[in-house]
Amino acid sequence: MKLIQKINSYHINRNFVKFKKEKPDGTTYIYHNDDCEKIIVTIIIPTLDKNREGYLPKLIEQIKKQTYKNWELILVCGDTRQGRAINCGVSVAKGKYIIILDDDTQITQNTLVEKMVHYMNKYKNIGMAGVSNLIPPNANILVKSVMLQIPRRTSSLVKKITDSDLAEHPCCIIPREVFINIGGENELIPRGLDPYLRNEIRKAGYRVVVLPGLYIHHLPPKRFSTLVKQLYRNGKMAAYVNKFYSQFVVDLSFKHDEKVVEKRSFPYRVARFGVRLLLAVLNFQLYYLLSMVLYSLGFTIGYLTLKENDL
Repeated sequence: MKLIQKINSYHINRNFVKFKKEKPDGTTYIYHNDDCEKIIVTIIIPTLDKNREGYLPKLIEQIKKQTYKNWELILVCGDTRQGRAINCGVSVAKGKYIIILDDDTQITQNTLVEKMVHYMNKYKNIGMAGVSNLIPPNANILVKSVMLQIPRRTSSLVKKITDSDLAEHPCCIIPREVFINIGGENELIPRGLDPYLRNEIRKAGYRVVVLPGLYIHHLPPKRFSTLVKQLYRNGKMAAYVNKFYSQFVVDLSFKHDEKVVEKRSFPYRVARFGVRLLLAVLNFQLYYLLSMVLYSLGFTIGYLTLKENDL
């Protein structure tokens, strides 16, 4: 893998972006695969530090082992806005397809990219395709418990192409033309990027699916203290979006092939939250209960204290 270009992200033009947030921070690195004959796929990974506690170097090695070779890799480093970082990557991408990965995603299937491209080539009505997220056999008890108890932290394998709200940024493929035509990622919101992106792609007339037999490992933090900070921050960022950009809030589904309702009223969501909180107590799902308490604490404090220019 060879470094082809290093660009100050500030100078990248993002003309296609519908909702922009100022100028980007950081640096964009473009790498070409040594065995690439023609760039068909651009793999984009936004990252703050090019390491992510050792996950990113492992992920890059896993990408190199893929049976599919016609790819370039773009690392967008140092931008605190994930959506803006991804838009920077797409702006300089040459691939027909964009594969987005989180910097802590882990790939154990060497044919993953090959099969994702195969499905996209075959089914032109797919606008976004994700994969399942499985618990790895060597996960510690904290990781296993969190993934089993908290909704959407893991997703089961599917046997056929399945319309699903569980296609997400940790690993998804999108035709570059579709991504550009919908206006790219929403740079104004620090949370809720996945539901916004899926909703825009559906509104453009495409399917959002999970592909059969394919999976990654995308794990919660290994340390309890880091998990607590993440759950609290998620609530605080959700409060920011609800307070200043409520028009971009899109509801979630929790199972494959479950109908997606774009908008739910705030009272409905509060009532649903209360029911889930009660069920977590009755079922002794302590990590799920913890996640909801920390999320609601972060949401409340964020809603009361955050100003729009704080983020």
